[in-house]
Amino acid sequence: MQRVTAKICGLSTPETVDAAIAHGASHAGFVFFPKSPRNLAADQARALTLRVPPHVGKVGVFVDAEDEVIDRAIGIGGVDTIQLHGKEPPERLAALRRRHPGIALWKAISIRTRADLDAAKLYRPVADLILYDAKTPEGTLPGGMGLRFDWTLLDGFAHPQRWALSGGIDAGNVADAAGRTGARLIDTSSGVESAPGIKDVDKIAAFLQRVASL
Repeated sequence: MQRVTAKICGLSTPETVDAAIAHGASHAGFVFFPKSPRNLAADQARALTLRVPPHVGKVGVFVDAEDEVIDRAIGIGGVDTIQLHGKEPPERLAALRRRHPGIALWKAISIRTRADLDAAKLYRPVADLILYDAKTPEGTLPGGMGLRFDWTLLDGFAHPQRWALSGGIDAGNVADAAGRTGARLIDTSSGVESAPGIKDVDKIAAFLQRVASL
């Protein structure tokens, strides 16, 4: 079976980027959403993505963003993957595919009930990867809040070819998350933080070491 890999999302300092790389993250995530405590400007992201080697994905996370924000994150910020974490319809992904044909497109789907999974089917023709995340309360951030959904909702679900799991995953439960769901890519943000938006290099190391042991 394919080994488990991990994305560390919401990186914002050289030290935490270096820790993610040193301990084997497959993807480094950078948030471009002003309401998030992890938000970066394109030039700030550039200083961080330059530290990321070619074999590690550089994922830009956006929430219902305008073209200009995404354009700058790619052109200046250096990201090579677009992760949409808002209410973007499939048509938005199709438009971005035309605008940025060489960029990978991920779509986060917020899950609370089995019915929420049906949304994933709508994005299969236009997304390279579906990311299942916990649905957060209305009016709060769409992710990065340490919430998890009921993983048994994924039982028997016909997944797209590429998918990932997110939501409330840390070093203590990542083995259970991967084992219970079969996810081969795990995404964490708050699970490696000491406070909202403040990544902890020791927690990053512990998380990635646990992933490497799976």
